[in-house]
Amino acid sequence: MFIGHFAVGFGLKRLAPRAPLTALMAAVSFPDLLWPLLLWLGLERVRIDPGNTAFTPLDFESYPITHSLLTAVLWSVLFAVAYVAVARDRRGALWIGFGVFSHWLLDWVTHRPDLPLAPWSSPKVGMGLWNWPVATIVTEVLMFVIGLWLYLGVTRARGLGGHLSLWSLVAFQALVYWANMQGPPPNLLALKIGATIAALLTVWFVWIDRTREPRKQPG
Repeated sequence: MFIGHFAVGFGLKRLAPRAPLTALMAAVSFPDLLWPLLLWLGLERVRIDPGNTAFTPLDFESYPITHSLLTAVLWSVLFAVAYVAVARDRRGALWIGFGVFSHWLLDWVTHRPDLPLAPWSSPKVGMGLWNWPVATIVTEVLMFVIGLWLYLGVTRARGLGGHLSLWSLVAFQALVYWANMQGPPPNLLALKIGATIAALLTVWFVWIDRTREPRKQPG
């Protein structure tokens, strides 16, 4: 799943109002933020394999550190503990921990059976939504719209910058999502560079946090 992860990050802002959007988005994206580094180090492997699923041409040969069920639980706990230690926000820490784990849950729905249960285990799981492209797109777009709507319900722009920061991100994510459906990357190097750039774009949410503020709730 791609923009579906961001949908969860946007939506969690309603449940964790004190948590910065940057922290929420880093949580829901964490496995994919770590993944490019491990690809460069050779600790995890991916192969370009057109037709691997109907939606994505990637064969995730090995990613036990970032995408196994056991490590997803571990990353969730560590992320929540780190956040509560820094922010002293227990409610936010709970939802941030859930955000990290939600990444594995959504990947379980979309991936073919390539998600390991533990780094050393052979059984792999996945429900394979990616084999139905229309269902994949409808699901992700609907999730994204709902998540963004929830976020807009609890925040407002502080001037023009607040509109520009958010809607330029939405436009960029839509463009990247469309581009990913146009065909496989030319080679593994391009894939690694693209994944690294995508991970670095988390700083965009810092801009959004600085230009938007909580809405005043009635009562």
